[in-house]
Order: sequence, then structure tokens, then C-alpha cells
Amino acid sequence: MTTEPANPQNPGLPVVTPPTGWLRWLPGLLMLKQYQLAWLPKDIIAGLVLTTMLVPVGIAYAEASGVPGIYGLYATIVPLLAYAVFGPSRILVLGPDSSLAALILAVVLPLSGGDPLRAVTLASMMAVVAGLVCILAGLLRLGFITELLSKPIRYGYMNGIALTVLISQLPKLFGISIDSQGPGRDLWQLGQAVLGGQANGYSLAIGASSLALILLLKRFQQLPTILIAVVLATVAVGLLDLGEQGVKVLGELPQGLPAFALPWLSGVDLASVLLGGIAVALVSFADTSVLSRTYAARTRSYVDPNQEMLGLGAANLIGGFFQGFPISSSSSRTPVAEAAGSQTQLTGVVGALAVAGLLMVAPNLLQNLPTSALAAVVIAAAIGLFEFADLKRIYRVQQWEFWLSITCFAGVAAFGAIPGIGIAVVLAVIEFLWDGWRPHYAILGRVEGIRGFHDIERHPDARLVPGLVLLRWDAPLFFANAELFQQCVLQALAQSPTPVRRLVVAAEPVTSIDITSADMLAELGQTLAGAGIDFHFAEVKGPVKDKLRRFGLLLPGEEQRIQPTVGAAVDSYLADYQVDWTP
Repeated sequence: MTTEPANPQNPGLPVVTPPTGWLRWLPGLLMLKQYQLAWLPKDIIAGLVLTTMLVPVGIAYAEASGVPGIYGLYATIVPLLAYAVFGPSRILVLGPDSSLAALILAVVLPLSGGDPLRAVTLASMMAVVAGLVCILAGLLRLGFITELLSKPIRYGYMNGIALTVLISQLPKLFGISIDSQGPGRDLWQLGQAVLGGQANGYSLAIGASSLALILLLKRFQQLPTILIAVVLATVAVGLLDLGEQGVKVLGELPQGLPAFALPWLSGVDLASVLLGGIAVALVSFADTSVLSRTYAARTRSYVDPNQEMLGLGAANLIGGFFQGFPISSSSSRTPVAEAAGSQTQLTGVVGALAVAGLLMVAPNLLQNLPTSALAAVVIAAAIGLFEFADLKRIYRVQQWEFWLSITCFAGVAAFGAIPGIGIAVVLAVIEFLWDGWRPHYAILGRVEGIRGFHDIERHPDARLVPGLVLLRWDAPLFFANAELFQQCVLQALAQSPTPVRRLVVAAEPVTSIDITSADMLAELGQTLAGAGIDFHFAEVKGPVKDKLRRFGLLLPGEEQRIQPTVGAAVDSYLADYQVDWTP
């Protein structure tokens, strides 16, 4: 989709023009056809400013993901270039992300056996899997799929991820090495190590100072806070020769650009890699779609979620073949690009080329960068992932959804990132089925002074039509609630104050029926016919009416069983049975 600046008839709305031909798959190239020369200086400046974040953040998130820091730069360069071609958003910045670190680490750590090159290959395999999943979902137009995770579940999952990432970086902050065995055990090991005097005071001082500086300067969005903290930490280590005091540093980076490499290892647990890649795809697209929509609304533009999924998939897939690891959109780097004046995807291209230039010309510029400062960068990002304020609101308005979020959080914290996302998906399915399994329904009556027919529980003074039961079902009819619907109908008929001649189901909220519910309706119709009760409907949607015909529930000549409104259904009943009742 391409978007004009404004809608002539409604200036506050964008004009959405579907592109045609093969260029619709390459939004970046389509953008070049519309590129204005006046944008070029702004994109170049924004790209150079963005580079000041891309380098330290890429290295930090690589270390947090269990791979050497240089591969964080590889996972920055190639995906930015790929997204510039395939991505629909003009402002979005992609790269290594803190929300994915725990997912990658959960797969890489146990399968790599401590071998860095093996860890890189495993991470690249995950990127390829995530890319293929996103591309397939985009081609199948499944861009809506991430909306299946409700907000409380997303909060719970991300809070669990944030805690996992934060705990995983604490040993580096203290200058301690431990064997990761999960958040709880890691904290126990860390506590024992600190009490045993194994912490390096210099590492802790540098890491804690860097973290405090990042958090204190965070409010000043125009400042490159991460770059400032990283540069100061690097200078301090070099001037004070803290490497000799046991402070771990990044070390020399290899010169050159990422090379093409087929990511494959034999004899590994492919199921874990596949599950990890799928989990990465779900989380990265959930983050990317939310961020993309946010900036699209801000710039009054439109972004196709399916093309967004294709762009994200292409960035992961191509990056995986160039020694990269899974990436996502960045909620910290994108605002930097926007604030610096970014106009198009060219900003990301400039940033990628600047990082590549650094690797070619001055790869050892950050060799004295302490790992405790990198840990501080990741911890600051993890703190930003926590969501507490909105959870307070959710607790106030609907406590069961709050506890659903807490359950999801506990699942991630107790069992890890990969099982945690499985728990999140299961909870989302249960929540969805529960809402449809036990929907609201109402018996309708006539209320004086209010047009239409309304729930008699909310209006106890409502008048019922003698011999007629009006039942409104507030959900789709499907296998999970079919039996309940039948029970509710029979209960309503049994509780009617007068002998029932006709049942009318007000079906306006019913958006669909399936074969199970259709068979139930057929059986219910036979039961009602045996009792001398007519079975009618009102306000049936066109697609549902089509299904009733296809399932054989609405035979030729039975169109009178469906009335356009509840009022028309009542009038039809009064006329058919000559009932003297004033609406």
C-alpha cells in the first residue's frame, strides 16, 4: 500500500492506494519512485545519528542472546538493508532486540555446548525459521494472528521475559560467571557468589554507573544516552587499565563484513530450534505490528500488516544466511530515527552502511568496552519492557484478566521463555473459548418508554408477550456452546409464565454457526415441533442465513421463519395466533 499525505474529503484520514504489479512486494523500491530530493539530507543525518545506538545496542543484545558481540552488528547491517526493500513502514528500525534475547538464549545456551561458532549457527537457524514462518504467514494473509494474544496475556509474557533478561545480565554486571539454569536458580547462584566474595567491584562500579546514567538521561530523548554511557565506560577502562583488575572487555572485533554462510548443524535438537524460531516469529511480529501501527497513526499513513510480516520475515531470513540472529523492530531506536528527522527507509540504509564502514575501517574502536556496561544497556532495556501501570487498571476493572496476566508471567519466570510463550498461547485459546463457551444471553420484553425489546433482568418491569419467548444469544454458535444454547432455550421455555407457542431467537449477535451447532439446532427444532412450539429467528445476518440454508435448516418455503427485526417477529406472531397484545 502507498499512502498520500491526506484525504481531500477528510483531511485527518490517509488516502490508501493499493499498488499494482510486482512492485507491491517491494515497498522500498516503490518509495524510491516517489522519493523527494529534499528528504535526502534528513535521511542521511538521521541515519548517522541512529548509528550511535545501533553499534552499542547490537553488541549488547548479541551478548545477551548468547553469541559474540560482533554478530550483533552483522544482525544489524543485513536486516536493515533487507527491510529497506521489503518493509512497508518508512520509519521502522529493525535489529537485535531485548524481547528476543531470552528466547534465543533458551535455545542457544543448552545446544551450543559453550562453542561460540556453534551458538552463532544455532541462532542463524532460528532466524531462518522465524523468517520463513513470517513470510508464509504474510503470504497467507495471517497478519491478524498476533491479535489472538490479549493485552493482559501480552503484558504477562513480556513482564516474564523482562525479568528473565534482567536476571540473566546480573552476573555480568557483577563480573561473575555462572552456568545458567533458569531465573530462580541463577539468582540463587548469584547470591552465593556475591556472598562468597567472587564479585568484581570494578565491574560492578562501571556497570552500575552506566545503568544509572542511562536511566537518568533517558528522559532526554535527544541525547544518545546509551552511546554516552558506553563511551565513558570504555574510556574509564582504558585510562585506568581496569582490564588488569579483572574487568572483562569486549576485545578485538574481526575486520570485515558478514559473509554468506549456510546455517546448518547436524545432530542437534531440531525441534527446539523450530519451536524457538516459531516463538521468535510470534513475539517479533507482535512487537513490530504494534509499533508499526503506532507510527502509521502518528504519520497518518497506512501499513499493510501482511506486508509488514513479509518485510520482517525477509529481514530475518536474509540475515540468517549472513551470520545474523533473530531480529525485531525496536521501540528504542525507532524514536531516535524519528526525532533525528527520518523521512524514509533510507535512514536504515545509511545506518547499516555506517556500521559496515566501522567494521571495515575501525573494528577495534570498542575493544575496551566492558561487558558490565553492555549488561547495563540490556538491563535498562529490560526495565523498559515491564508493564505495571496498565496492570493496575486491569486489576481495578477486571480482576480475572489481571490474574491471567500474572499466571502467564509466573509461567515464563518459572519455566523459561520458550515454554512461557506456549503457556501464553494456551491461555489465549482458553480465554477465547471461555468467552464463547459461556456467553451472555437474555430473555427480551417490552419496556414502556423505550423502543424495541430489552433484557428483562435489567428491566424487571418489562412486559412479556403471552405465548412467545424472545431469546437473544450474544455470541457465535459453535461446538463449545451448542449444548449450553440448547439448555438455555429449554430453561427459558420451562420458566415462561404462559404456555409457549413460538420461540424466536434474536440472532443479530450470532456471527457464525458450525456443523455441531447446526445439528443441535436441527435436533432442537424437532423437539420443539413435537411440543407444538414454532421455532423462528429474527435479525439473522446474511452469511449466517446462507449457512442455515446450506445445513438444511432453512428449507424452500420456510423464509417466513426468519424476520428482519424482533419487532417484525412479534407482529408476525400476534397476527398468526390472533393474540390481543399491545406493543
